Amino acid sequence: VKADMYLHNLRGSNNRLDEARRDRNNANRLFDSQNNNRGGYNVGSLYYYAGSILPIEWTNQHSCGDPNNNCEIVFQYMCDDNLRDGASTNTIPENPVLCENYDCNTDLEFGMHESFDYYLDCRLRQRNMGLFTADQNLINRNNARFTRQNPNGNRRGYECPEERDYYPYWHPTPWRDIAVLTNDATRCPYYQRESANVKSRFACVIPNFELRNNVFNIGNDYEIPNTQTECEQLSYFNEATGNNSHAEWVEFEPDPRLSAPECVETLWSRDNHLGNSFGGFPNYFNWTIPDIPHEKCVLRARYNISTGEYDGFDSSVNSTISRIVEDIYNSDNNQVDLRRPISELDIYSQFGFDYETAKSRGYVFRQNPIVKIFDDPSPNSVNFGLQLAINTNQFGRTFQDRSHSFAIRSQTSDLGDCDGIYNLNVRGKRGNIVQVYPGVEYDFVPNRLTVSDGACIHIQWTGSNTNPHNNDGQGLAGTDRSNIVLLRTVNYPEGTPGRAVPLGMKNGHWGNSYPAHLDDDETFLGLSRQLREDLALLTPTQFGGEMSELDDAGTYYDLGPRRVTQRGTYYYMCSRNNNFTNRSQKGKIVVVSNGLAFKRIGWNGGSVEMDGTSVTFEQGDLPDAVVLRMESYSSEDDALDMIEDMSGVSTSGPGDEVSQYYLVDPIDEFHQDATDDAEIQIELDSSSATDVKIYRANAGSDWRFRELDTRTSDGMAMASTREGGMFVAAAPAVTLYISIATVVFVLIIVTIAIVGVVIYFRVRREKWRAVKSGVSKGMKNFHRSFTDKV
Repeated sequence: VKADMYLHNLRGSNNRLDEARRDRNNANRLFDSQNNNRGGYNVGSLYYYAGSILPIEWTNQHSCGDPNNNCEIVFQYMCDDNLRDGASTNTIPENPVLCENYDCNTDLEFGMHESFDYYLDCRLRQRNMGLFTADQNLINRNNARFTRQNPNGNRRGYECPEERDYYPYWHPTPWRDIAVLTNDATRCPYYQRESANVKSRFACVIPNFELRNNVFNIGNDYEIPNTQTECEQLSYFNEATGNNSHAEWVEFEPDPRLSAPECVETLWSRDNHLGNSFGGFPNYFNWTIPDIPHEKCVLRARYNISTGEYDGFDSSVNSTISRIVEDIYNSDNNQVDLRRPISELDIYSQFGFDYETAKSRGYVFRQNPIVKIFDDPSPNSVNFGLQLAINTNQFGRTFQDRSHSFAIRSQTSDLGDCDGIYNLNVRGKRGNIVQVYPGVEYDFVPNRLTVSDGACIHIQWTGSNTNPHNNDGQGLAGTDRSNIVLLRTVNYPEGTPGRAVPLGMKNGHWGNSYPAHLDDDETFLGLSRQLREDLALLTPTQFGGEMSELDDAGTYYDLGPRRVTQRGTYYYMCSRNNNFTNRSQKGKIVVVSNGLAFKRIGWNGGSVEMDGTSVTFEQGDLPDAVVLRMESYSSEDDALDMIEDMSGVSTSGPGDEVSQYYLVDPIDEFHQDATDDAEIQIELDSSSATDVKIYRANAGSDWRFRELDTRTSDGMAMASTREGGMFVAAAPAVTLYISIATVVFVLIIVTIAIVGVVIYFRVRREKWRAVKSGVSKGMKNFHRSFTDKV
């Protein structure tokens, strides 16, 4: 049984179309997944706005982020005018004669991602002859259909097997890189540098008409070369000119609208388990949809795992490690394996064996070897061996899933007021946990969402009417339906006192299973009553019908992006798919009044940025990934209230602030094994002086603001920090301290002078009497003179 990489959001197809049974009809329909026949969701398409945040969710069986294997997950997408889901579960033909108008690229019966011409080039192009092929038989199998993992050259859709199995690929492809998640983030610079998003690819180009003629002309069968020299020497008869022409070596430059893919450590997952990651949350990656609009796109997730027996990135592991076929004998000269192919890959020296000893004891790289873990026995004892389950074409293995088609659309003018767009979708399909496996039951994606007041949430989902009719669920058999209603208000206290959501900010209660009444004062995200009714009854797209369990609604619903206008915490559910003890489809949205940004940053470095302010780690600062979250507060009161909510401590700001306040989470040490500090840069008010300091408050300072060593340049203040907390830039408090110290010093001098005079006149009383008499006479003379003048 194979059950290895499954997309859940976007809805992964696993080669399904709309089968009304648990197993898919055709595992070779569009691509090679290497997955279980029961995976995937029936067809359904959505659209996403450029610049919006889309959470990709998946499960993988064989672990990632774990020492059990080497793991890479690569996300890519492609768009094409002829890309389609199709109307049949049959594999698109290889022979154009079997397609309408002799053109398989446009025959709508068949699903298609890569084009016929792309596959034709793959079929005729010489494979990379330098790759390690273990003991697999690739003799006289010289084109790109044949790989160590696909030694028989099997076809799935128009996918090129060599491109599928290797990344980064050296030839032009229609795929655009999104992200690479890896166990070893030190590979990230390589992946980003070599991505086709930013680096040209070269190929030997022969006109399509010549390739199409050639593929059916056995007498003129040739291979398209992989090198420039061989390419330019290749000639063919050009029917248009009646002369021989030469192939061209062509550069395919990257699309300037693309950038290098994001690269970060994989999330941890365990072996033999299609489940969640840390904290009970799914494996996820937040994709910012690129501003390259197209109505026909598809997402691909590839999951590569490789063993630790050898380093596949070592250039010495290549085709020179040959495949040999020979009889194998033990030390007693008894034949133990007859004519078995083996690879000369050295996996034996780590055990202290030479090659001949390794062969006699089974410590060689081949199919299902029998290894003798003990020395050869003495006479009359039992020769003991263990057979290993090793398939050499799977010791470095790639699994895959792809979405159904979707659209990318540019933002319209009415979305200009949105402070970011967040997609809120539904994953899963009808059935209980056993019936849907390796898929999942219904849930909202993301299940928990935090946005800032003023952001837009794009609520949209799709489903199917052709799920198996005996699958459990409410409403009409075989159908997927969802809606959104706010849960009824809190009816008992929950959460840690002082840390729970304040009742005044809480809308709905996750522990309930009844919805709030639409006529109550409860709101949902600040949406109007009409929009809340639309979400509950799926209007205005649905008019009338039997809607108690949403049966007469369609599979697709789109509320469109709606601006969030009210702060609070909202708990909501689907009224149909919330069968207590059987399944739960609930979600939580937190709306904050401040700005919000978040980023997962690892060894490769990166920044979380907002409003010109950023926290940055350089490459190598972090040993593995952490999630940084930043919130902005425009007023001191809001920032200090947040500190009190988090810590119970009432504190005060540093005074004379010249920036917004920024909360950076984690609020304690970013990473205990970080090799260097992060740098925080805070944008200053345009009128602020250059002599400012950054202050930080967190638990380590008892939430008192402490000055950091600060640099300023071009309207920015910069400081190093190993910890998060609340940050602000302010005029240095030392100026105030100097002024106070000056006043105190003067008062001390005056006091000393007065005390000195008093002591002097007490010791010399005759001097005091003389002074007193002189002052008295002077006052009398002044008074007499003043009177005369008046």
